[in-house]
Amino acid sequence: MSDTTPKPPVPVRDAATVIVLRDAATRPRVLMGQRGSKAAFMPDKVVFPGGATDPGDAAIPLAQPLSPTCAGRLAEDAGPSHAHVLPVTAIRELFEETGQILGTPGAWQGPVPEDWRAFAATGHIPDARAMRFVFRAITPPGRPRRFDARFFVVDATALAGDPDDFSAASDELSHLQWIALEDVRAHDLPFITEVVLAEVAARAADPAPPPSVPFFRNDDEQSLFLRLGGQGPLSGAGR
Repeated sequence: MSDTTPKPPVPVRDAATVIVLRDAATRPRVLMGQRGSKAAFMPDKVVFPGGATDPGDAAIPLAQPLSPTCAGRLAEDAGPSHAHVLPVTAIRELFEETGQILGTPGAWQGPVPEDWRAFAATGHIPDARAMRFVFRAITPPGRPRRFDARFFVVDATALAGDPDDFSAASDELSHLQWIALEDVRAHDLPFITEVVLAEVAARAADPAPPPSVPFFRNDDEQSLFLRLGGQGPLSGAGR
């Protein structure tokens, strides 16, 4: 007799992703790596650095916060605390997965959480001022893991170290490399990454926060393409 007990819904976790953009005015390139073949989420795909928030991220200090415009966009359909937690998550994930430092020189006050000891040992405090919030997407139902992911763009000139030095990276992403926007679709990308890249390419040379942020919202009833800080749904967005 088969088990007809409905499976509990997969929880949606807050997450942050970092798109590091290099040579934006000439031949734009983005920093990407490949997920492992045994990864539970998006195996073998070429992705940006990023991951889910940790409980301790809320208590991590920022040397400088996001711009007020980006903070306001993050708070829409969310909450004011997201303007702090999500940039912190993005900076932590960038460092863990690539070894790249987005921070300001400085000493930490008090005990340093275990997840941040390697970052703190570089002599930097995380800094969000160079980050631009550009996209939000919720993983559709039916996937083994689901995330409410916010995508941030940062120019490579804001990195504290050598942008080609990945020696401090974990093994979560392999084949870390700078890929030209014109060549990136030759790689095995998740669908949402292709959508985000189109948005990044359209605004690569503009350092200002976007006037509105696309939001690909997937819930159990419908999928909508909305705009945070804009005029609501994009044309033809509902399902």
